[in-house]
Amino acid sequence: MRLFVGLGNPGGKYARNRHNIGFMAVDAIADSHGFAPWRGKFQGELTEGRLGDEKVTLLKPSTYMNLSGQSVGEAMRFFKLTPADVVVFHDEIDLAPGKIKCKTGGGHAGHNGLRSLHSHLGAEYHRVRMGVGHPGHKDAVSGYVLRDFAKADEEWLDDMLRGVADGAPELARGDTGRFLNAVAQRMAPPRPSTGTKKPADSPKPDAAAKPDPAAKPDPQPEPKAEDERTPLQKLVDRFK
Repeated sequence: MRLFVGLGNPGGKYARNRHNIGFMAVDAIADSHGFAPWRGKFQGELTEGRLGDEKVTLLKPSTYMNLSGQSVGEAMRFFKLTPADVVVFHDEIDLAPGKIKCKTGGGHAGHNGLRSLHSHLGAEYHRVRMGVGHPGHKDAVSGYVLRDFAKADEEWLDDMLRGVADGAPELARGDTGRFLNAVAQRMAPPRPSTGTKKPADSPKPDAAAKPDPAAKPDPQPEPKAEDERTPLQKLVDRFK
């Protein structure tokens, strides 16, 4: 069994914040794969379903971001899971908007949700780092992540969330490569074919109509010289 956790803050006020992209990710997975309705449990909202052959529980902590570890730790103990069974979706300011990477272990880089998870789970859980960009100065980070995505972000954000939902079964199997490939195909789909290439030896339509300037004209027949003999001379010449 896998536990997929989306990080965010509860309530409509925060629903479209950059900090809530983790909530958005697990919502997209639940909607795309027909999970059961969300219900309150473990100080959060929970739903269960299957991704491929794997049974998966989705969890959105309702404790606010800086206490997320309380909810996740409670769920882990109930299901008898280890950090290796947990995948956490969260916003990442050190990645450009639309970029996504997977990571296991490591530091929390000042992210309050990850800091809380570290204190309750340790560091060896899996993470899906979803890029939201950086405001340019560390003092502006808090206000930046607690603001809604800009209108210009809507297209790539929708593509990313659809890609996450597409690749979720691969992630549940532990294949991060195929998961990231599914996201990449949504973010940059292959271009359709533009048609069949003509054979290399096919002549151009007007090739036969154009004269070759280097070619010489056909020689014309020489005109015959005019016969100036008199009829008597012609008769004499016949008997010579």
